[in-house]
Amino acid sequence: MADIQNTVPQAVTPPSGRALVAREFWAQFSRNRGAVVAGAIVLVLLLLAIFAPLIAPHSPIEQHRDFVKIPPAWLDGGNWHFLLGTDEAGRDILSRLMFGARMSFWIGCVSVVLALIPGVVLGLVAAFFERLDTPIMRLMDVLLALPSLLLAVAVVAIIGPGLFNTMFAIAIVALPGYVRLTRASAQGELHKEYVTASRVAGAGTLRLMFSQVLPNCTAPLIVQATLGFSSAILDAAALGFLGLGVQPPTAEWGAMLASARDYIDNAWWIVTMPGVSILISVLSINLLGDGLRDALDPKLKRMA
Repeated sequence: MADIQNTVPQAVTPPSGRALVAREFWAQFSRNRGAVVAGAIVLVLLLLAIFAPLIAPHSPIEQHRDFVKIPPAWLDGGNWHFLLGTDEAGRDILSRLMFGARMSFWIGCVSVVLALIPGVVLGLVAAFFERLDTPIMRLMDVLLALPSLLLAVAVVAIIGPGLFNTMFAIAIVALPGYVRLTRASAQGELHKEYVTASRVAGAGTLRLMFSQVLPNCTAPLIVQATLGFSSAILDAAALGFLGLGVQPPTAEWGAMLASARDYIDNAWWIVTMPGVSILISVLSINLLGDGLRDALDPKLKRMA
C-alpha cells in the first residue's frame, strides 16, 4: 500500500498570472535577436555608468601633462596606461567616456521621468474632461510646432545652462509625446466594458483614471519612454556640444565632442571615441525599444 501511495503523482502548482505574462513577454521579445543583443549592450553600458568610480582607470578630470594627445594603446605611439588615448589636456579618454555615460544616462533617466509624470496626468485629464481637452492639446500642438532642438536651446537660453536646466529643457521637449499618447490610449479604453462596470459600481473619476485606465495604457508608455531615453541622450549631447548643457570640467559626451573638434585632423581619436559612444548607445536603446514594442503590442502578437 505504501508503494502505491508513493507512486501517486504530486499535484503541480500552476504558474501565477504574472509568471505567465513574463514568460509570454520573454518568448515574444527573444524572437527579435537584434533587440536581445541591444538589451545586453545597454545593460553593459548601464553597469559601466553605475560603477564608473570603481572601474575607471583614472580620474576623469586628472590631467597628465606628459601624455597630451596620446593615441590609443594599439596604435603606434600609444601607451597601455591609456587604452583609448588621452585628449588635448592629457585626460584619459576611457575614464571620461565612463563618467560621460554616467552623466548621459542620468540626464536621460531624469528627463524621461520629468516628462512622463506630467505627460500622463495631462493626457488623462484631456481624455476624461472634454472642457480641458482643447486647451491642453492646443498647447501641445504649439510645442510640437517648434523644432525640438531649437525649443531646448531656447529654454536653456532663458533659464541658463547647467545640469538640472538641461534635464528640464529636454523634459519640456518630450512632454507633448507623452500627453498625446496617454490621451489616445485612455480614449480607447473609456468605452470598454470594465470602465462602464466600474462607473456603475460607483468608482470616482480619480480611481477610474489611475486605477482602471492607466494600467492598461502602460505598454505604449513604456515603449515611448524607452525611445525618449535615447532622444534625451542625443539632446543632452547636442546641448553640451553647443556649450549650453553640462559645463566643464564635468565629463559629458557632447562637451567632449565640442572640445575635440579642433583636433579632428591630428588627433582623430579624441573626437571619434565620444561620437562612437553616442552612436552605440542611441542605436542600442532604439533597437531595444523596437523589441519592447513588438513584445508589448497585442496587434503585433496576433500577427505573429
